Amino acid sequence: MSRLCLALFLLIGFPLLSTERPWHPSAAQAEDAPSAKEAFNAAKELGTADAWNAFLQSYPDGFHANLARAYLKKLGGSASPPPAEKKQDSAEKSPAADEADEMPTGPNASLGGRRLLPDDSPWHQDISQSPVDPNSEKILARIGMDKPLRTQFGPEWEGAPVGIPYVVVGAEQERVPIRFTYADESDAGPYPIPPDAPIEGGPNGDGDRHVLVLDRDGSQLWELFNAFPDGNGGWKADSGAIWNLRENQVRPAGWTSADAAGLPILPGLVRYDEVVEKGALEHAMRFTLAKSRRAYVPPASHWASSLHDDDLPPMGMRVRLKADYDLSGFGPEAKVILEALKKYGMILADNGSDNFISGAPDERWDVDALRQLMRVKTKDLEIVEMNDLVIDERGK
Repeated sequence: MSRLCLALFLLIGFPLLSTERPWHPSAAQAEDAPSAKEAFNAAKELGTADAWNAFLQSYPDGFHANLARAYLKKLGGSASPPPAEKKQDSAEKSPAADEADEMPTGPNASLGGRRLLPDDSPWHQDISQSPVDPNSEKILARIGMDKPLRTQFGPEWEGAPVGIPYVVVGAEQERVPIRFTYADESDAGPYPIPPDAPIEGGPNGDGDRHVLVLDRDGSQLWELFNAFPDGNGGWKADSGAIWNLRENQVRPAGWTSADAAGLPILPGLVRYDEVVEKGALEHAMRFTLAKSRRAYVPPASHWASSLHDDDLPPMGMRVRLKADYDLSGFGPEAKVILEALKKYGMILADNGSDNFISGAPDERWDVDALRQLMRVKTKDLEIVEMNDLVIDERGK
C-alpha cells in the first residue's frame, strides 16, 4: 500500500479499519489493510497530533502505540491511555500469578529462566534475518575489528558482585521515598526498595551503582542509577524509572531511565537461571561501548554523547553475531549466549568498555567458560538496519 494512501487513511480516520475492537495481528493482515508499522510510518510522515490520534484509534496497544504516545507527548498533545486490562475474577488465577507465587524473593533470586517482557517486546524480536545496516562496517571499524567480546558478569571479586545485581520482592515490601538529581526525567517514588538491596559494585562501589527491584506480585520493575541510601530509610539517586512488565513501554523522547539509552536494564541482563538452568537465553542482551553518537534508535529514547560522527554507534543500536559463525568449538554456556546473539542480538544501552555484555552476578558462573566468548571479535558481528534513527541536529 502506498504511503500516500496510508496518509489519506490517517487524515480521514482509517476508514478501512474497524475501531470497534482493539487491533489484532490477524486483522492487520486483511486485504488492503495497513500493518501497524506501515500506519505508524505514515503517521510519522504527517507528523501531526491528529495523525497520531488517528493511528492510536486503530492501534491502541503494543510497541508502536506506546511509541506513538511518546511522539504525541513531544508535540504537546494528549492521547487516551492504553486499553485497560480486563479485571480478573478474584476466584480465578492467571498463569502469570501462579508463576509469581513460585518465584522466590531475595537478592539475585532465580527467575526460572523467565523472559520479563511481553512476547511481542522488541527485546524478544528475532532479528536473525533482518537487513544489515548500510553503515555497519564503518561503525564496527570505529569500535575496532579485533576487539573481543567480553562479559561484565560472573562470581564475586574482592567482596563485590561482578555484574548488575537485582532483588525480587513481594507486594508486602514497604515503599520508601526517593530523591532524584534529575527528577524531570525520573518516575517519582516511593519505590519498594529493601534497606539492604544489592548495589552494583557493592555498598562502597564508585561505578554506576544501579539498584534493580523486581516486584513479582505487581509485575513491575523499579530501577535506579547512582543510588545511595539516605540514612533515613529512603534513597537518593541520579535517575530512576518504573516499568510495567505487562506492557511494551517507551520513555518520552529525550528521556533517560536508570540506563543511558532510556531502556530497562533487567530484561537485557544475562542470568545464570537462563543460561545454565534453562539452557536457553531468549532475549536481546544489554551491552556497552566506549564511544557513542548523539543519536538513538527506538525503543531507546536518549543519547549520551556530545559527538556527532556518522560512523559512531547510536544508543539503541542492535548488533548480532553473523549467521555463519561456527559455534561447534564452544562449551554449553558460551554456546547458549552466542546462539542468542545470532537470533536476538545485543542492544547498546550505555557508554562503557567496548563489547562488554551485561549480566547478573552469580557465584556459580564458570569464569573459564565465559572467557570462551573472547574468541568472538568485532569483525564477527554485524549491525542490524537502524530504522527511525533520531539525531540531534543542533550541534552539527
